[in-house]
Amino acid sequence: MSEAVRLLRDLIALPSVNAAFLPSGDPRAGEARVADYLARRAAKAKLDVERQAVAPGSDNLIVRLSPLGQARHRILLAPHLDTVGGDDPKIYRPTKKGNKLHGRGACDTKGSVAAMFRALEIVAQRRQRPSETEIVFAGLMDEECNQTGSRALAKRQMKADLAIVGEPTRCKVVTAHKGDLWLRLTATGKAAHGARPELGRNAVHALARCIDAIETDYAALLRQRRHPLLGHATINTGTIRGGAQPNIVPDHCEADLDRRTLPGETFGGIRRELLGVLAKRGLKAKLIDVKGYTCPALETDSGLPWVRDFMRAARQRKPLGVDYYCDAANLAGSGIPTVVWGPGDIAQAHTADEWISIEQLERGTEMLTRFLLSLP
Repeated sequence: MSEAVRLLRDLIALPSVNAAFLPSGDPRAGEARVADYLARRAAKAKLDVERQAVAPGSDNLIVRLSPLGQARHRILLAPHLDTVGGDDPKIYRPTKKGNKLHGRGACDTKGSVAAMFRALEIVAQRRQRPSETEIVFAGLMDEECNQTGSRALAKRQMKADLAIVGEPTRCKVVTAHKGDLWLRLTATGKAAHGARPELGRNAVHALARCIDAIETDYAALLRQRRHPLLGHATINTGTIRGGAQPNIVPDHCEADLDRRTLPGETFGGIRRELLGVLAKRGLKAKLIDVKGYTCPALETDSGLPWVRDFMRAARQRKPLGVDYYCDAANLAGSGIPTVVWGPGDIAQAHTADEWISIEQLERGTEMLTRFLLSLP
């Protein structure tokens, strides 16, 4: 068993479920156990260790490998340490079955943590490591909920030539991902007795008509515009709430929508476009952004020298895009050219039987090690 696989087994055995998904005090909550474990390994490898406080009990772990000479460049390896949850206690016990390693976080994204951290350890052991490039490992907290870890790191305005955000991409370099907006659509009406509905205005019916227009007319409009790597934007009605009881005409109804965005799209523009679609049907509703922070799309120029070199290391000619949102856009927003990369397949992420191919993990570790050793 390779050291990368042993490392991943250790990480899976340390539950780090995002605290937002568990009751207060649950022993599986938080990234601290994983961060402490990695910090001890980093100290043993004589790497510089720093904690960036983000939330009570949850820090970003920052590990640095200095170059042999003066630092003129910097590369950032940035996987997240948290996972989603799950009630079956078996998912927190790493299990090898054939050429797969099973367990919560195996691919999302402790596989990336293991590949990146192990590559850093290997480079640290080499006498001929980069002479001008500082390598920084940033284990980020809270990616699975609010991405507060990457937002906090971005606020530090760290300069870097390239950031590689860890997510399961089958070791392919991803230069674009969709953004995300959570929108709340609200319709109001007039309450009345259920026996005389004609005396009221049914807000549930009004909002249902709005949702029909959004899921048909607006969705069709979105399909007409395509990004070369991301395809078209999408919208999904996730929840709906309205009314008090069957014998009262409801005077209020609201729905929450998930709008996946393309590069350049803003809430203001989306709001005008969506309400315009409703207006064509003679419909009215209130629309607000409920997240309170931005989740923009990522689009990194694949022609940038460090991005191009990393793609070459991955034996990849064309850049790729993905539908999901991750920490990459937050780091890119601070001015760092950012890509997404890691072993494993997103198809296994968040599943009841999450797993990663051992071959993927080992290949990713070897590829990243070669790339880091090739840096100036």
